[in-house]
Amino acid sequence: MAFTDIFIKRPVLSVVVSLLILLIGLKAATSLGIRQYPKLSNTVITITTAYPGASPDLMQGFITQPIEQAVASAEGVDYITSSSVQGTSTISVYVKLNVEPNFALTEVMSKVNQVKYLIPKEANDPVIVKSIMASLGKNCPICLNFCLPASS
Repeated sequence: MAFTDIFIKRPVLSVVVSLLILLIGLKAATSLGIRQYPKLSNTVITITTAYPGASPDLMQGFITQPIEQAVASAEGVDYITSSSVQGTSTISVYVKLNVEPNFALTEVMSKVNQVKYLIPKEANDPVIVKSIMASLGKNCPICLNFCLPASS
């Protein structure tokens, strides 16, 4: 008689053993200790330049585009978004996850200073602001969304 024959002849025993393995596994999973949650930091660097009286097209061509092209080559940049409105250019530089925020700010500042001579003299100096959104792994919100089809 093979080991598997016992479970074939007694199906209730196989269900009980399976449930016992499941319960032991659930107990082990809930009692696992966590030594450390990862610290995540997401940095956004915003570059705002004012040029009073300039149209959005002028802002895009003479201010936003040169700064964008220079900052795009900075190390640690994930992606860039920009907007040009009447008299104001705003460029948001999103830094890769867990890149040192001060290092990224220094890189962006050096790239902006390299193209400062391309910006019209009547425009104000670019204002660079760093914002850090830091969170610990245990505090990260998780959202589950279930969509049920409409019943007819």
